[in-house]
Amino acid sequence: MCTIIIPLNGWAAGERKFRFTAGTEFFQMFGNQEILDANVNVEVRVTKEGSQKVEADVTLKGSVTVQCDRCLEPLQIPVDENPQEVFKPGTVEIEWDLSQEVYDYICLAMPLQRVHPEGQCNPDTVRFLGQSEQVNEEAGTKNSPFAALKGLFKDK
Repeated sequence: MCTIIIPLNGWAAGERKFRFTAGTEFFQMFGNQEILDANVNVEVRVTKEGSQKVEADVTLKGSVTVQCDRCLEPLQIPVDENPQEVFKPGTVEIEWDLSQEVYDYICLAMPLQRVHPEGQCNPDTVRFLGQSEQVNEEAGTKNSPFAALKGLFKDK
């Protein structure tokens, strides 16, 4: 299981860097079935100011693979985010789990509509979708249950 945990005890105030990889198993840990594959490098630069405040500058670089909304083929989406987090530890915290925050930032970085650039979708699927739209337009005027109501107000 991949978690992103920063140890807070055992080091004095100052700066440290930590590196992690958010792969497919990281997203599976959250029950995310939309992400088919992932390889996101997570670099965390932590600045500790005594025991009162800890700041993290997070760099997320890599990609996730999802299904294209149009053709359902794999679509690789680049991830390049740089969020910042602030943590004010109490007296008992000895580590800072950033897993949820990293997961959320990567999911928020993905576009709402996930489609290949124009012309890069599976051509067979695009051809099929184009035919089904024509069939639906033709069928819509002939086989619609509302076709009988079409001329209802013309006679009056």
